[in-house]
Amino acid sequence: MKIERIHTCTGHRASVYALAPGRDSRHFLSAGGDGWIVEWNLDNPETGLLLASTESNIFSLCVLPDSQLAAGNMNGGLHWINLREPVKARLVQSHKKGIFDLKLIGNRLLSAGGDGILTVWNTKTQLPEASVQLSAAALRCIAHAPERDELAIGSSDNRIIFLNASSLAVTGEIRDAHTNSVFSLAYAPGGKTLLSGSRDAFLRIHSLSDKGTWMRDLRSPDLAAHLFTINHIVFSPDAELFATASRDKTIRLWDFQTGELLKVTDVIRHGGHVNSVNRLLWTKDALLSASDDRTVTIWKVY
Repeated sequence: MKIERIHTCTGHRASVYALAPGRDSRHFLSAGGDGWIVEWNLDNPETGLLLASTESNIFSLCVLPDSQLAAGNMNGGLHWINLREPVKARLVQSHKKGIFDLKLIGNRLLSAGGDGILTVWNTKTQLPEASVQLSAAALRCIAHAPERDELAIGSSDNRIIFLNASSLAVTGEIRDAHTNSVFSLAYAPGGKTLLSGSRDAFLRIHSLSDKGTWMRDLRSPDLAAHLFTINHIVFSPDAELFATASRDKTIRLWDFQTGELLKVTDVIRHGGHVNSVNRLLWTKDALLSASDDRTVTIWKVY
């Protein structure tokens, strides 16, 4: 297996924290500390198109139906942006601290806040419908297993919290899932395997037992997968591989079935990032990575 840098997209004036799919498989969106939301074309990646500009750092993005976009900022506000008329963007303040992740489930949008609250938004009215206080610490990430109607929430109190996706009732938790904040979660297809990454630099693989409880998987050795924080985890489109992004400036590619580390990107050999890698997006055409070095890199994995 090989990974090759295709292009590095430049133009952001601050760290890039968020990535999202674009209008089709050849486009994607990025946002970050400059408050800009930029559209990129994989066929012409030299120049990005500025779609919208906000006055706050953008931590999270989520594409909605009918050319709508939601963007969570560092102050707990949610920007509702019509990509056809971005000048008419609407800002609704809900969380008291930053919105670190967004997840669309049906016609509901979920936001994970630095105030420990999970908020449910109605995408039609663009207003919050319900909120659940899950932790006294920040909620960092949301994962959804539609096959099980289950949500997994990563918290800065080191827990993974499980909820019924329909009712938002808490169904369980993994206490001390890590020794520090849980920054990223990703369900494998089928919903019976859950990957978690943390500020402690460890990658954990959790498997659902026959009794319906989550257990540590033997594929997850008790070794740090990175040198520093694991910021994000994504699966390849065929789910045979997964990638982890870290504050140690690398992207690491893993075999899902065996848990084997296959490839590590770096600056010298691959032209990788020179600062923390904050976010990944794996489309059918490319692996994308966003970084504190103000760039988005387009990778080919083959």
